[in-house]
Amino acid sequence: MTAPVFIVGPEQPLSVGRIVLSGAEGRHAVSVRRLRAGEDIVLTDGAGTGAYGRVAAAEGKDHLEVDVKEVRAEPPPRPRITVVQALPKGDRGELAVETMTETGVDAIVPWAAARCVTQWRAERGAKALAKWRSTAREAAKQSRRLRFPDVADLMTTRQVADLLARAAFAAVLHEEGSQPLAVAALPDDGDIVLVVGPEGGVAPDELDAFAAAGAKPYRLGPTVLRTSTAGVAATALLLGRTGRWG
Repeated sequence: MTAPVFIVGPEQPLSVGRIVLSGAEGRHAVSVRRLRAGEDIVLTDGAGTGAYGRVAAAEGKDHLEVDVKEVRAEPPPRPRITVVQALPKGDRGELAVETMTETGVDAIVPWAAARCVTQWRAERGAKALAKWRSTAREAAKQSRRLRFPDVADLMTTRQVADLLARAAFAAVLHEEGSQPLAVAALPDDGDIVLVVGPEGGVAPDELDAFAAAGAKPYRLGPTVLRTSTAGVAATALLLGRTGRWG
């Protein structure tokens, strides 16, 4: 089994030698995972750097000492995959974030689509966004990632259109798309941006705005996926086609 991953803050540079893990991450390592001396562990900054070592000592409830033997840095993935996720109902938003993170998406953009039943406003919106970011962080640790996905602030349709206009490849997942995503011409570099609509579908004026930004509608397959699962299916397809799962 691969070594568990824990996060260190910017105040703790990753380098060969002794590193102390404390606070919430130390508590998780000592009191929840019950790591003990001699066990392998990976520390990361979530930005592509990993420190590989072994537990030297575990003390109290949240104090873990790690002897780091090697530090590795992963280059940014190319092409970069971003999924614009319309806000799903209930806890399906966290499900979408969790599974896309585990699959390997690089960025997630919450989108306030016209037909979204869920709305993020004021304090509720801030809490929901914090939950998405926490979910991405924990899913990245669980899946042993060194580079965690970015979870952007909530975007409007106009902001999403601007994002699509800057992409090397932009697509809207749509059941009536004339071309399957599986055969679309993909770039070797730059940003791939996919839009996943809400349960009620992408509104016609939104499709027009995205088309003007250069995003064509594509279908995944013969079945219609939920908004909370379409993003992970598309991400997996693109990771395979671009060679990132090679």
